Amino acid sequence: MAATNQPAAMDVDEAAIDEGLYSRQLYVLGHEAMKRMAHSNVLIVGLKGLGCEIAKNVILAGVKSVTLYDSEPVQIQDLSTQFFLREDDVGKPRALATTPRLAELNAYVPVRYLEGPLGQEITVDLIKGFQVVVLCGASLSKQLEINDWTHTNGVHFIAADTRGLFGSVFNDFGPKFTCVDPTGEQPLSGMIVSVEKDQEGLVTCLDETRHGLEDGDFVTFVEVQGMEELNGCEPRKITVKGPYTFTIGDTTSFGEYKTGGIFTQVKMPKIIEFKSLRESLASPELFITDFAKFDRPATLHAGFQALSEFKAQNQRLPRPRNAEDAATLVQLAKKIDSEADEKVLTELAYQATGDVSPVVAVIGGFVAQEVLKACSAKFHPMVQHLYFDSLESLPAQLPTEAECQPTGSRYDAQIAVFGKTFQDKIANHRQFLVGSGAIGCEMLKNWSMMGVASGPNGVIHVTDLDTIEKSNLNRQFLFRAKDLGKFKAEVAAAAVADMNPDLKGKINSKQEPVGPDTENVYDEDFFASIDGVTNALDNVKARLYMDQRCVFFLKPLLESGTLGTKGNTQVVIPHLTESYSSSQDPPEKETPSCTVKNFPNAIQHTIEWSRTEFDNLFIKPAQAVNAYLSEPNYLENNLKYSGQQKEQVEQIVDYLVAKKPLTFEECIVWARLQFEERFNNSIRQLLYSLPKDGLTSTGQPFWSGPKRAPDPLTFDSNDSAHLSFIIAAANLHAFNYGLRGETDPAIFKKIADSVIVPEFTPRSGVKIQVTENDPVQNEAGGESGDLQDLIKKLPAPSSLVGYRLNPVEFEKDDDTNHHIDFITAASNLRAMNYKITPADRHTTKQIAGKIIPAIATTTSLVTGLVCLELYKVIDGKNKLEDYKNGFVNLALPFFGFSEPIAAKKSKYGNVEWTLWDRFEFKNDPTLKEIVDWFNKEHSLDITMVSQGVSMLWSSFIGKKKSDERLPMKFSKLVQTISKKPIPSYTKHLIVEVMVMDEEGEDVEVPFIVVRL
Repeated sequence: MAATNQPAAMDVDEAAIDEGLYSRQLYVLGHEAMKRMAHSNVLIVGLKGLGCEIAKNVILAGVKSVTLYDSEPVQIQDLSTQFFLREDDVGKPRALATTPRLAELNAYVPVRYLEGPLGQEITVDLIKGFQVVVLCGASLSKQLEINDWTHTNGVHFIAADTRGLFGSVFNDFGPKFTCVDPTGEQPLSGMIVSVEKDQEGLVTCLDETRHGLEDGDFVTFVEVQGMEELNGCEPRKITVKGPYTFTIGDTTSFGEYKTGGIFTQVKMPKIIEFKSLRESLASPELFITDFAKFDRPATLHAGFQALSEFKAQNQRLPRPRNAEDAATLVQLAKKIDSEADEKVLTELAYQATGDVSPVVAVIGGFVAQEVLKACSAKFHPMVQHLYFDSLESLPAQLPTEAECQPTGSRYDAQIAVFGKTFQDKIANHRQFLVGSGAIGCEMLKNWSMMGVASGPNGVIHVTDLDTIEKSNLNRQFLFRAKDLGKFKAEVAAAAVADMNPDLKGKINSKQEPVGPDTENVYDEDFFASIDGVTNALDNVKARLYMDQRCVFFLKPLLESGTLGTKGNTQVVIPHLTESYSSSQDPPEKETPSCTVKNFPNAIQHTIEWSRTEFDNLFIKPAQAVNAYLSEPNYLENNLKYSGQQKEQVEQIVDYLVAKKPLTFEECIVWARLQFEERFNNSIRQLLYSLPKDGLTSTGQPFWSGPKRAPDPLTFDSNDSAHLSFIIAAANLHAFNYGLRGETDPAIFKKIADSVIVPEFTPRSGVKIQVTENDPVQNEAGGESGDLQDLIKKLPAPSSLVGYRLNPVEFEKDDDTNHHIDFITAASNLRAMNYKITPADRHTTKQIAGKIIPAIATTTSLVTGLVCLELYKVIDGKNKLEDYKNGFVNLALPFFGFSEPIAAKKSKYGNVEWTLWDRFEFKNDPTLKEIVDWFNKEHSLDITMVSQGVSMLWSSFIGKKKSDERLPMKFSKLVQTISKKPIPSYTKHLIVEVMVMDEEGEDVEVPFIVVRL
């Protein structure tokens, strides 16, 4: 065995919970699964593209160790998919050449290789001591030999292969594999309003939200009054009766239900029984990846076995597009399955020597997630045979046998599938990649293997304004620790040019973000110079903008996104499909402000409240003070219409004069008083205004259903949650004033315990916001004098020249800045007020920081699917059925594909049009020329014309204005009305019109482009 020069594996717990590197992945897998993974040794056999892709993703994920085995020498065609090989590696053992580069990916994961005689396949003796064994491209006889041993000896086994546009995977995790969490979704929870005492035990939930449970789920209960036997009971299996009801079995021996109660779904382990490969070959359990190809897995099950037999008989694979070899393979497959589809088998034979990066990415991402399932017992494994193909990606003009012969090029394995002519098309393609984060890195890696833009006319533009952070290294695999702080686009471009020297000078990296402000950079000439756009973005706003630009410039757009184990892809093709913005997800449901303010019943509510408190204490007051000191006439100009003048001036007086701390000890005193105000006084005030025994107007208890009656907290410096709040709040307050902080708990305890807290007396007449429609409650303080008296307390800004406070800038990823510490402590204290189960710092950070969970496996697979569509874009396919939108969930696992939705057709008169159509006017016409043209050519009367936010003309503006505007050149009209010059780089204006037909009915028409 040989190993790279790497440190020994770090402590398992330390490696698994290092949030700096694994922060996004932890939200997908969780700490327990990460710890189980960090005890697992993985062996990967076969280091062509597929083995390398699997190894990359498994190493990034953080298993205990990865060992590699491949006794074959590097061949030039390996460079079609194996992104860690270089041309000067040709002839070296694959494992020796690959291991050092894989080892750079994650310092926590030792990467080694096993040495064996040249050409020797793996043996049973070599696989002992591993928890998971993955065979890539192994013969069927070798798979059977190894799997017979692993099945008997409790070792998880995966066999995978890719052949051109085909892929296969087989899983065997043993006779009884325990999956602790099949879906990975958060357990469902909800409030109940009744439980019937009968044989069925019907539970009715609060009618505000559906329970979301399914038959066979298990639940437990807390806070049930009356039928106390349910509280903390063993998990009870449920049967769904409706969206708000389910049964839990016999409750006849229990007490009578009175009120209250919360159900929580319990994730029950699932035992999965796997057959060995030998046992499953005759009666396979087939996992369907595409329901439009329902019969294809059975054909490919026979086809891949026949391929192995062909190689055993001939000592080689079928030759590319060779009819004789294909016929032999079809005969072999028909012996296994007489009903197998000959066309599909023939194509499998044609492509058997082929290897294409997108399929490697799809299968490699999928298999890597299956390895993680075997290691962690989290998420449901695939059962048991998967077959995948993307025959739709073949060019419309199929290549000949001569076209597919090897040329001695790094692209030979792709040429074997697509032919030389199509390889030239790929090489001269011109793409714009927007974003070079996780998806962007994978996209560039695949493109470099495919040879996109490697030809004389090819080019890749990539833009990303972000710099590299530590948490990026876990899934943005082109970056290394030495790259921290550098621009992503620059580092990514350099990394893939190193992978494929043909791309040197072909990738332009940019830092300008896409948006209205950079239309001078990404202008008409820029879009004319590209063939398409690929989005690798993490926000909807930028996606919508790029979609709008692609529609305007008639460019195909490849869109994708991931969320943990879920991923989606969308293809947008001019004049064919709808655009990205044609259909959008509904907006997230917002929690009513009265719930967050007064009636929280879930930890999400208290986290949202504490995030707002963070702004109200450490950001807004400092900003207000600075604005008062720096903006002339701030009070007159900014408070005139706010309706909260007194509160705002009080805040400025407090932060600038009355309560300004001079020492850190005063910050601790301030924090202690903040604790009292938020977790004691405000709760006592709420209960004074709305007593616990209060009734509604209908005579029902006010504090019932989703309204949980709170209790005030009494400060206890020995309670870690109480003290955490004081430490974080004092340090953040000190930061506002530029005072040096402190972290020694003893100092905080001593000072906090010595603070004399003023006696609190609840006030009468305080209006509480009970429903969303009620006015916001008045929380003004006690007697503070009138507004003018307060203003007199403020020093003149001229007396404090240069003095400023430091507003906090919320940063979730710095564990030393007390930001997440404060939000966690404040949220959990409020949760204690309302008897809500607190959340740990990790969960709080995700919700407060709106962190999107991410894992490298999903990114790899989704990017592969996008690149399979890119082949079609390059080929210029123009039928809807040629393309596929995809959705995957690797946790379940699930694949779903559909045709893109056709662009919606609208109509005026007899003319049909879609979002891709427009009217074009050249040479800066007058408005009158446009109006007259519509009337003459389409019998349409324009009633209004607008450009951007300016209404340029309408039929009701009056004769004088009309006579002025109609004869104007369009550019002059726009500048006159908007009172802004048209930028020099603008070559066109997009114009919207409202029109009427001859019957006087309003009709929709495409937008107008006026060329200047």
